[in-house]
Amino acid sequence: MSIGNSPEADRPSVGAALQKARIGAGLTVEEVSTTTRVRIPLVHAIEQDDFSRCGGDVYARGHIRALARAVSLDSRPLIDQFDAEHGGRPAPTPAAPLYEAERIRSEPRRPNWTAAMVAAIVAVVGFAGFTLFTGGDKSDGGSVAAGDAHAKPAPAPTRHPSTIRPTLKPEPSDSAVAGLPKDKVTIKVTARDGQSWISAKDASGKLLEDGLLKQGESKTITDKKRIDLVLGNAGAVQLYVNGKEVKQVGEKGTVERLSYTPGDPQAG
Repeated sequence: MSIGNSPEADRPSVGAALQKARIGAGLTVEEVSTTTRVRIPLVHAIEQDDFSRCGGDVYARGHIRALARAVSLDSRPLIDQFDAEHGGRPAPTPAAPLYEAERIRSEPRRPNWTAAMVAAIVAVVGFAGFTLFTGGDKSDGGSVAAGDAHAKPAPAPTRHPSTIRPTLKPEPSDSAVAGLPKDKVTIKVTARDGQSWISAKDASGKLLEDGLLKQGESKTITDKKRIDLVLGNAGAVQLYVNGKEVKQVGEKGTVERLSYTPGDPQAG
């Protein structure tokens, strides 16, 4: 029976799927390497289905997850395919038998009757001494009560500083960003409609921010001269530059490269 037309035969390899997703996202191998901290030669090797440089199957699975996350690809099918092609995951270590736990269980301690008797005797002696001591002070009860009538009321207890909760300051809103100094460029990126990969560098090429921004998360980046911004899923983000919202950053799934300086947000 021929299996040439089976779904497994038509399915691309793990490396080919990662390479296709990277090209579709408009990312270079260098950009993916910067995002995932996976070396450039190792990224090339994985895209060619050469996992011998990963140092073992465990590290290979970790690299596959990192590369898939950088190109917005689900890593679970790729991990399953890798396991199927490389002998599967190692079998879990069997749990120790129950009788081992029973063997090391300590025997119940017997009650110490001697200590209990000594404690009872000490309690009786202490109670007798307390009774004798309080009985001799009954004659002074009237004078004490009379003196208490003219005593000053006790001051109200003061609250310990640690019990007084400080007033929480509200988080800065978008309107507060508009008041930032005009001699700096400030960018606020929010993944409003989906996750997006972002990368930001200053005018000298120094990396200011790099990574995957999940939906609902925000990043604020500031520099004195210029910020070069790369958005992996431009249509999913909300962008504020120097306190002003930038409309129509791009379409969903597209990669936009933008550059901003202090002042009005005019993309370069």
